[in-house]
Amino acid sequence: MKYFSTLILLVFIPVVAAAQSGLKDKGKISGKVKDAVTNTPIEYATIAIYKQGKLQPINGTTSDAKGNFVLTNIPDGEYQVSIDFLGYKRALTEHLLINATSNSIRLNTIVIAPNQKMLNSVNITAQASAVENKIDKLVYNAGNDLTSQGGVATDLLKKVPMVSVDIDGNVELLGNPNVKFLINGKPSSIFGTSLADALQSIPASQVKSVEVITSPGAQYDASGTGGIINIILKDNKVKGYNGSINLSAGTRLENTSVNLNARTDNFGVNLFFSANKTLRSKTLNTRNKTNLITDTTSNQLQNGYGYLERNSYQSGINFDWAITPKNNLTFGISMHHFSNYNEGLTNQQDEQIKGSNFPFSDLFSMRNSNSHSGENAIDVHADYKKTFKKDGEELNIGYTASFGKNSGDYYQKQDYINGAKPSSGSTGNNPGNDKQHQVSVDYTLPLNTDASFATGAKVEFENINSTSLVNPFNSSLNQFIYSASQSSSFNYSRQVYAYYVSASFQLFKFFDAKAGLRDEYTNTGVDFQGASIPSYNFLSPSLVLSHKLNKSTTIKVAYSKRIERPDFGDLNPFVNSSDPYNISYGNPNLHPEIGNNFELGFNKSFEEGGNINITGFYRHNGFDIKQYTAPYDSLLVAGKYYKNVYVTTRANVGSEVRTGINISASLPIGKNFTLRPQIMASNRRVTVNLPNTPDFVSGYECRMNMNASYDFKHNFTAEAFINYESPRFLLNGKNSSLATYNFAVRKQLLNKKASIGLTTNMPFSQYVKQSQTVITPGNYQYSQRQVPNRWFGISLSYKFGKLEFKKDRNEDISPPGIPNDL
Repeated sequence: MKYFSTLILLVFIPVVAAAQSGLKDKGKISGKVKDAVTNTPIEYATIAIYKQGKLQPINGTTSDAKGNFVLTNIPDGEYQVSIDFLGYKRALTEHLLINATSNSIRLNTIVIAPNQKMLNSVNITAQASAVENKIDKLVYNAGNDLTSQGGVATDLLKKVPMVSVDIDGNVELLGNPNVKFLINGKPSSIFGTSLADALQSIPASQVKSVEVITSPGAQYDASGTGGIINIILKDNKVKGYNGSINLSAGTRLENTSVNLNARTDNFGVNLFFSANKTLRSKTLNTRNKTNLITDTTSNQLQNGYGYLERNSYQSGINFDWAITPKNNLTFGISMHHFSNYNEGLTNQQDEQIKGSNFPFSDLFSMRNSNSHSGENAIDVHADYKKTFKKDGEELNIGYTASFGKNSGDYYQKQDYINGAKPSSGSTGNNPGNDKQHQVSVDYTLPLNTDASFATGAKVEFENINSTSLVNPFNSSLNQFIYSASQSSSFNYSRQVYAYYVSASFQLFKFFDAKAGLRDEYTNTGVDFQGASIPSYNFLSPSLVLSHKLNKSTTIKVAYSKRIERPDFGDLNPFVNSSDPYNISYGNPNLHPEIGNNFELGFNKSFEEGGNINITGFYRHNGFDIKQYTAPYDSLLVAGKYYKNVYVTTRANVGSEVRTGINISASLPIGKNFTLRPQIMASNRRVTVNLPNTPDFVSGYECRMNMNASYDFKHNFTAEAFINYESPRFLLNGKNSSLATYNFAVRKQLLNKKASIGLTTNMPFSQYVKQSQTVITPGNYQYSQRQVPNRWFGISLSYKFGKLEFKKDRNEDISPPGIPNDL
């Protein structure tokens, strides 16, 4: 709290000083921009304000995703406002008076019509800023990310401010791994089994943008104490037909994606297909364990290797039908598949030493193992939107369904040299199904020019069932025999009933405020012996206050209360004993984690196109869910005894407090060179209520990266990215640091319709070394993995169609009365 309080003072001292300096209120003009044909909001329309009769604009802005815009700090006078958007006719509103009695003007909805003559003859391309900071979220636009071309969604996430990704693809948001992932704003069952695998199954070429919401409002589900990451896939809503094809090949990955779009005046279709494959790669492993039991020391040395392969595909179709100018219907269905396969060989030495004598037992063995996991999922959504005569009044009704079928199996067999002991091993199979249904209703009502009210309800039904079939190796029969005592079944159901209210308004004529309250009632059923989760009600308040110090500088303070409900992987009690000395399983008795998140933000944009964002945060998690590893001399699990084993599972360990700061910026240096640095530093303290662990653990953690891009002109661009993460402490040990780097170049051809790119990742280092140390009383374990991370790739893309049309935030707009020079 000491650091958090200091941060509050640092942010608000200049605000209070400015307020006390006698700065008087100035005028404001606001409005909304829509397409005259489709009646949909237009984002990134350029709004400029001029003194009446003058040709030089005095201020300007762009419309947001809902078409809204606000011009502030306008002195008394008479003005005219122009609305411009590429491919549309200009709209002009004149003789607007700002004075002491009328200093806030709300314009009627401004409808602009496509310029059909221009659309038939113009090919327009542009790009948005790499990072956009909005009142309730941060948006990372992936279109110009060169070093991720030919990669997957995980590679993009490494560039997103406030997000960190480890070598295995595990994601954290401001240091919290409990993140709610969405695709196009909707949940998907593809995230149910393995989030890392799911993210690595989405080609980066298919991603349009990534939205990061660290303090979600009441309209969002309360789940995810870390916040929400929404992956927006590519589409196009311009009249006509168009499409794109992306291909990439390399020493690590092979990707392909295809997008097709067609649209008439009121009906549109989007069809997509993508697939990727992670080529077979070899990882080296070593592990040393020492256990002290009274006067006997047991040492175990392991070294070996493993091979990994992944493959996936996604396909879907979406329809958009403007039934009438005020009634719109969208519908879509998509299919997802991913799978991975691992196989390996481990050499092992087990020795036991009593006192200072030589080993009285020294055994050598070799273990062969493999495992496979995968999921097939189908997602369906249907959404109806109705607008009313009153500008901004909307009714939205949505239905989403997801059907996932997952599978997992393993094989492991350990043979001792010279038959010193009988062979041992087991096989296991873990099939399951996941079904989700959601129905939501949302209504928004503007109250006046500065305030609006929103409310809504949602019901969610989820059912998961899983079966664990285990077959231990019978050495006397030399075969694997089914064991009913080690096998089990797991059935899980959850119903969530939610209702929310929220409001946007001005507070003290100083803050733009957005406040809300969400109420979620959860009923959970678990069909597993000894497990019981009571029903509970959860209130999730949220508040965002923002203030514009000037047209380019904004400060923000936010609070949200969130919940993390354990997911399928956390709860599934299936025992993974593919390594009988390091086993893992889920915990069906987990309770939800509760998070209280506070943030302070500062954002400034520069005329040259750069920006800087500073976010200070304080996060407190109660019933904190953590993964931890504990040693056992002998452990009975599902009817089988494991000797000298480390067990990894998840538990409500206690509480966690994290205080930190995230700084990110985009800094243009000249016309052709741009730097995007980012640093996140935090202090984490975890209070622990577990046996054989300290009462608390704490430490500092840091993540730094730098992205540099240079435009050589002639449509040739180069980019470099370097990333560093400091060591991470565990409940009873720590992980090592991580450093990676990559380079890319791209040449655009055929009037920017085609491009060819080259990418390399860590060209001078074949492996990334990752180590982990676990220490408990009488036990020590050190393990190291050498993960192959060097690769080279080539990417090709081609865009086609009657019209390529993208929104341009930075186009120069000519004064009223003078045509745009196209």
